[in-house]
Amino acid sequence: RRSRLARSSPMAALELPRPPPNAAESPEPEPGGRYEAVVPHWFYCKVTDTRERWVPFSAQDSERLEAAHGAGKDQDGVVVPTSGGRYDVHLRARQRVAVYWEEEVAEVRRCTWFYKGDKDNKFIPYSESFSEKLEEAYMIAMTLGEWKKKLESPNREVIILHNPKLMVHYHPVASSDDWVSTPTEQGRPRTVKRGVENIAVEIPNGEPLQIDHLVFVVHGIGPACDIRFRSIVQCVNDFRNVSLSMLQAHFRKAQEQQQVGRVEFLPVNWHSSLHSTGVDVDLERITLPSINRLRHFINDTILDVFFYNSSTYCQTIVDTVASEMNRLHQLFLQRNPHFKGGVSIAGHSLGSLILFDLLTNQKADPEEKEHCVQGSRTTSSTGGIEEVKEILKKLELSEYCDVFEKEEMDRQALFLCTEKNLKEMGIPLGPRMKILHYISSETGTKVCVAEPGSPSQLGDSSKDGRSCQYRDVGLGQVSANYPQLNYKPSIFFAFGSPIGMFLTVRGVKRIDPNYSLPTCKGFFNIFHPFDPVAYRIEPMIVPELEFEPMLLPHHKGRKRMHLELKEGLTRMSVDLKNNLLGSLRVAWQSFTRSPVPALEAGSSEAEAEAEAEAGTEKQPDAKPEEPPAAVKEETPPINVGKLNGGNRIDYVLQEKPIESFNEYLFALQGHLCYWESEDTVLLVLKEIYQTQGITLDQPLPGSQ
Repeated sequence: RRSRLARSSPMAALELPRPPPNAAESPEPEPGGRYEAVVPHWFYCKVTDTRERWVPFSAQDSERLEAAHGAGKDQDGVVVPTSGGRYDVHLRARQRVAVYWEEEVAEVRRCTWFYKGDKDNKFIPYSESFSEKLEEAYMIAMTLGEWKKKLESPNREVIILHNPKLMVHYHPVASSDDWVSTPTEQGRPRTVKRGVENIAVEIPNGEPLQIDHLVFVVHGIGPACDIRFRSIVQCVNDFRNVSLSMLQAHFRKAQEQQQVGRVEFLPVNWHSSLHSTGVDVDLERITLPSINRLRHFINDTILDVFFYNSSTYCQTIVDTVASEMNRLHQLFLQRNPHFKGGVSIAGHSLGSLILFDLLTNQKADPEEKEHCVQGSRTTSSTGGIEEVKEILKKLELSEYCDVFEKEEMDRQALFLCTEKNLKEMGIPLGPRMKILHYISSETGTKVCVAEPGSPSQLGDSSKDGRSCQYRDVGLGQVSANYPQLNYKPSIFFAFGSPIGMFLTVRGVKRIDPNYSLPTCKGFFNIFHPFDPVAYRIEPMIVPELEFEPMLLPHHKGRKRMHLELKEGLTRMSVDLKNNLLGSLRVAWQSFTRSPVPALEAGSSEAEAEAEAEAGTEKQPDAKPEEPPAAVKEETPPINVGKLNGGNRIDYVLQEKPIESFNEYLFALQGHLCYWESEDTVLLVLKEIYQTQGITLDQPLPGSQ
């Protein structure tokens, strides 16, 4: 025994725990008495910055893959959908392929044996063929009780099975004797584990199969969407994961009753299509060589705003966004033929402006268009040529009635006319402009514009209820042919959106309270209080009122502690100020009062006390309301028009305690925080499921 230990001295220190001295004399176990086959789990290889990381499939995905693998070996065309249907695994080729977006194909393995890596101590699976050899050697050792099995890996590295709990992989140390190629036990030992249950890895249960709603998410400027410079796909993955945890936390009752499954979020990428047009090559030729990285960053990100304001590239962007959303919608329905839920859209930063412009240029159904027109004035629904004649008569264009009658033009056809159509009918420029202006004002897409030299404030109402001229919300938009979507979005969510600023710059003074998006009835403008890119919408609808945005309640059902503390201190300071002013007033009055006889002293003291009490009571009422911003969501309901169906539009997140120390320091993070914000996700889920009549388990305080 001593000679055998001497030969194995290089690994003697690794044999912990060492077998007892009489292990060799122990009775041999019965064949097949203790061996149990290993349970495989499927993994895929994720490559980030040239680093490989093996990620486990969810438990339900791994079971599906194992079932398909066990069904037979000749399955060249077998494809198993995984990760909620967003990825397909081609079983024969062992490849994981993205369904809805472009992504590098990932290697897939059926894993049973693992060894610990050098860099991050994560376990790495052996190849399937070598795992089978390890399992075979383990089975023989376990069955016959013969351990100290030595195997050679495909890389000519040594693996020794000392006992069921101690298996070691020796990684060779680089040697100057390159001609020595024999495997050796000298080197860095690495732990070997059998079965996924013996390694430290978190295996998710998987996503609910039922999809209740579909949301398309459009990114803003640049290829990176957060502070870690991650892509829109990775950020939307985070948003989706947060939504799953929020569903479990706040919709548990509905989940138990199988009323709720999950919401699917799919990213829409337009940046790569824009920058594949060759514009980057043109920019490179004219870019100065100094501060190269900064100039490249500006060309790749900030210039996207200028591209969108160019008629050439604006057309490319809106075409890409609309066609991509239509493609994703069609592909999703093909893969989910039983889907009956609605569709919503969300945009971050510039992406929200792109979606807003697309939505304002959608064409509503004739019935909806009639309803929209009736919002500002009553119209007839007969839609005949007689009504067109009435319109022309009203516009003092009766001489063109015969032309419209010859073309069999009814009201619906008139409202679909373009300038080109009217020109082909032989209508001169002046009458054309009158007709087009009437069409735009009657379709309900109205805003208030301050004309040069005209008063911009609201005055006496005109006969159709407006004192200033309302024009199309698309005023100032870049001239582009906006494509039509194949569906009607239920809700439009804008995160950190500059829509209000762009509308103002375009010349929009006020949005008509009767205006709503032609095909989308819901609109939420969500922003962080320190987001430098975000602007409000509600003051453009109700400019005569000053009011705070709705404060988004914390997902745990309370205000953040530092906001409550700030609120309490504000109230305390107001009370102290009022009491101090009251005391000073009483003291000043008693000091400046002229002397009075002694008999009147009692009455004067009573009067002074009464005045002091009146002063302290009246003082808080002098400035009746100076509540902090965080409390003002409790004010009476404010009519903010029909843009969100009569509900509030602007919602502000609660800043974190550390963010309140320096708002400038956290400004950039404030613009990129939405992807992992539980409060944002919970509002999105709450509004989506409200359209289906499903509410939170417990209403959050302060929510609408």
